[in-house]
Amino acid sequence: MVLLLTALLCALVWLVLICFHGRFWQGGPILDPVPVAGAEDWPAVCIVVPARDEAGSVQACVGSLLGQSYPGPLRLILVDDGSTDGTGALARAVPDPARRLTVVTGGERPPGWSGKLWAVAQGVAEARRQVPEETGYVFLTDADITHDPAHIATLVAKARADGLDMVSEMVELNCVSMAERMLVPAFVFFFALLYPFARVNDPRSRVAGAAGGSILIHRAALARIGGIEALRGALIDDCTLAHHVKRSGGRLYLGHSRLARSIRPYPHPGDIWRMVARTAYVQLRYSPLMLAGTVVGMALVWIAPMMLALFGHGLPRLLGAVAWVASMASFVPTLRRFRLSPGWALLLPLVALFYTAATVGSAVDHHRGRGVVWKSRAYREPQ
Repeated sequence: MVLLLTALLCALVWLVLICFHGRFWQGGPILDPVPVAGAEDWPAVCIVVPARDEAGSVQACVGSLLGQSYPGPLRLILVDDGSTDGTGALARAVPDPARRLTVVTGGERPPGWSGKLWAVAQGVAEARRQVPEETGYVFLTDADITHDPAHIATLVAKARADGLDMVSEMVELNCVSMAERMLVPAFVFFFALLYPFARVNDPRSRVAGAAGGSILIHRAALARIGGIEALRGALIDDCTLAHHVKRSGGRLYLGHSRLARSIRPYPHPGDIWRMVARTAYVQLRYSPLMLAGTVVGMALVWIAPMMLALFGHGLPRLLGAVAWVASMASFVPTLRRFRLSPGWALLLPLVALFYTAATVGSAVDHHRGRGVVWKSRAYREPQ
């Protein structure tokens, strides 16, 4: 009886997810590059890049941003956030004949701020100094991402055409090593499960999400929520920003990008573990009850169907197999986006187990007093 009830619950959960959860399995839309016309009145864009110890990628990032074919006014502000590897000097060495780059040496982080958001706040303040008018856009990106020349123009065109306050994209992630091929597509897949793109893009839905590697936000929308200061302690800063913008009445777009890609490698499973554990318990609001529910939910959704299909009998086995096939089928569009074989979907229960363990590890780190550790910093979000 217990096996039958478990199997029925697994099948019901997957029926609801596939049919009534914002078509999460489809992923998100993709913007095609737009042709730029110099005669059109394009608004000013200030790019803000927080950078801490990014010597290996900062020149590629800065070079791609200075090489944008954007026909309107464009400024690039990189905030060197206490780097010890010469990140700022390397950024200044990138050829900049139009003198659009400003490298700001970040100040000491005040209490209550996360490191990245303090760097972003200093960059936005410099943007206000250079372009005082509250018009145009701020583009937030990371120092380990490169951009095709048409990227910013494409984002601005989308924002203006649809009257959007914020346009965000999940950039292409590195997927070369064995660890990346096994674990990175699932990271995108689970993100879409938490923040279904269709619901984020629906102004009638309360779901709000964003991907921090590529965020274009109208300056008036940023001012309306109180600026970066309104987010200062957030450790999941991108989704927190999206939540504030949508709650203030702003319209969002979240999709996938073919015009921006991360060049940060994750060669070993431990690298991905640290990326996940950095904010997993934050996502659960530091709640042991939510952690327990997550563990049970992950087991029910991803592990139990496989176990029932392989080791069950009769109706429980059949229902488990149906749920397992549904879970694998839902993962296939994401695998195709990464140009990987659908056969990788067979490993999804093991991948889910890895992410569950990393989430538990995040909670253990928190309760041991380590908080969030990233770029040699450890701090906690105010609760």
